[in-house]
Parts: sequence; C-alpha cells; structure tokens
Amino acid sequence: MFVSREATILHADLDAFYASVEQRDDPGLRGRPVVVGGGVVLAASYEAKARGVRTAMGGAQARRLCPDAIVVHPRMSAYVEASKAVFEVFEQTTPLVEGLSIDEAFLDVGGLRRVSGSPMEIARRLRGEVVERVGLPLTVGVARTKFLAKVASGVAKPDGLLVVRPDRELEFLHPLPVERLWGVGSVTAAKLHERGITTVGEVAQLAESALVSMLGRASGRHLHALAHNYDPRPVRVGRRRRSIGSQRALGRRRRSPEELDAVVLAIVDRLGRRLRAGRRTCRTVVLRMRFDDYSRATRSYTLPHPTAQTANILAAARGLLAVSMPMIRRRGLTLLGIALSNLDDDADVQLTLPFDRQHLSALDATLDNVRDRFGSAAVTRAVLLGRDEADASVPVLYE
Repeated sequence: MFVSREATILHADLDAFYASVEQRDDPGLRGRPVVVGGGVVLAASYEAKARGVRTAMGGAQARRLCPDAIVVHPRMSAYVEASKAVFEVFEQTTPLVEGLSIDEAFLDVGGLRRVSGSPMEIARRLRGEVVERVGLPLTVGVARTKFLAKVASGVAKPDGLLVVRPDRELEFLHPLPVERLWGVGSVTAAKLHERGITTVGEVAQLAESALVSMLGRASGRHLHALAHNYDPRPVRVGRRRRSIGSQRALGRRRRSPEELDAVVLAIVDRLGRRLRAGRRTCRTVVLRMRFDDYSRATRSYTLPHPTAQTANILAAARGLLAVSMPMIRRRGLTLLGIALSNLDDDADVQLTLPFDRQHLSALDATLDNVRDRFGSAAVTRAVLLGRDEADASVPVLYE
C-alpha cells in the first residue's frame, strides 16, 4: 500500500473539548478549573488537569484533588453543535477527512500544496480558522503516517502545532514513553516496565518474536510495527463508527440485582434509539464493568442476526448481567456500561423468516417519534419512574 514520502497527514484534536465549550460560552469560567459531569468526570479543563483531575475519574476523587473546581452539568447539544461547526472547517480545508470521534479527525492534505500551501501552513491556517469561527483551541500534529500524526498532536497539547519531518521520525518517536504507542494501556505498560522497557526506542530494539512471546501475537506484531512507525493506513472518507456505547458510574454503594437491571434497561433504551436514528444495526452486545478495586472486565454476546430492536438487545444484555452477578457480588461494582458493536447499515440487513419483526420495529419507531417530539422523558418504562438516570449516565463514543 502506498505511504506518502511527505508529512501530509494532520491529526486535529480539540483541547479538553467539553470543558473548552463551557469556558467559551461562559467567560466567567475562563482560566478557572472546570469539571464537566458530577458523578464521573466527562472532561476537565487544563486548569483542572494541572491539579490531577482526569477524564473518567470519579467525581468525589476529582473534588478532593481540586476542591475549588467548578462542576458543570454536561450540555450534549452544545457539544454536538460545536463539533459540527469544527468539522465544517475541516471539510472546507480538504475533502479527505476521517472523523475519529466528536472532537478529533485525520485530514489528508497531500496534493494541496499548489492551491493551499505546505502542510504546516495549512495546519496553522486550520487552527486559526477554528478559533475565529468556532472559538475553540485546536491542536494539530502533522506527520507522514496517521499513527505518528496522532502522537505528534498528543505531544503538542495543549493548543499547539507539531510537524514531524520524515527524516526525523524515529528521532522524535523513540525517546517517548511506551504509553504513547496505540494499544499500550496500563496492563501492557506494566508488562513492559517489568522487563525494564520504558521507551518506544527500547520496544523497537526487540525482535517481533520477542514481543509476540511477551504480549501475544496480535499485540506483539502491532507494537513492533508502530515502534518502527509502520502504519500504511490511508485517511478514509465516510468511515462510520464501528461501535457505540454508554456507561453509568454507580459509586461505592452495593446495588441490588433489580437496580442493576434498571440501569441496563435505561442504557439499552438510549442505545437502541441511537441505532435507529442512525439507521444502523448491531450484532454484538458488550457488558463493561468496573469494580471496587478499579479493575475492569467485559462480557460479550454475538446475536444470530443483526438487529436494532430494543427487546433483542435488552435480552442479550440481561443475559450477560445474569452471568456476571457472582463476580459482581464478590468484587463490588462501581461502573456499568453497555457497548454495541459489529454495526452495519440497516439497509444491508437480510430479513430472516418468518418476517415477523415488523410489530416490534413499529413499536420502537413509535416510541422514538414520541420522544423526539416531546422529549426523552415523555415515555419511559415503569421500572425507571423516579430514577434519575440521565444525571449519572456517561455518553461514550467507542471506536
């Protein structure tokens, strides 16, 4: 596969996106530590991050680290509108835009030198236009590969620009900590650290076979390639999300099976609505859990046929929860989430005999229409009455 010899791929990433939107819209928040979300941190301004506050941290821990933090309720509609405005700027810069999430994207500016200038000039202009038109800070990394462009933007944060020249790629990459490699989380990092491997350069010195024996075939080959900056993936236009999910922080209080079932039901209701709004179907349902000791576990089930029906997804999710209950009782549950993966366009789904799903689809569609017109709380399930699910639920965009 062809890989450009020039640094023409931009990774554009909005800084502390949700918190930045809040600071933009309320001048009184500028320069102050802002935390979005109370039960769990959805986003933190750089003033709060400097005090140790991090995304997905519990709200109580965030307040201990930063007692003077200003906690604001998330405004998803404002974030979506800001994202749309930023992506309009991206798409006016180049037709080759691959969105990764609500606040980041890859842009390929190869071939634009004659009309738009060098990649560095394009990146500088892009950052200026996002500030001028949307009022948000944007960090951009520029490199020859998608992987290195993303690493560069991470190093350049906050509100920065970093270009990695092709003749200095490994000089830039190898001194960085292993955590900069995609796919290196706390578990993989611990395995590497146990063997005295702390930098990307030290990973690059190992043979692929050594990494495979240490981390497994997939992870070993993946990290060996990235440590040498081998990433032939092009920027893909029109790429659609492979999974969606949502989660809820539960705190330390032990929850009854009935309470956990209500949480699952509320999450599945929302995800089913999102699937149908995007005209998508799913095949795999994933249950995500975090326990009292901060360890995590997942359980998944792949359905026999693609579906967007709430009832089918809920049945799978409840089955996963039932299987996991012995572990939940032993270890305590502090976070519960559901993800739907193996997404496809609903137009591509082949109907299965005996073609009897129409009444369920009609019911889902009717409920969706009522909620769209009168609000998400207009129609709810009896088991959810009196429960404030919305405040504690965390929207998560999985890739």
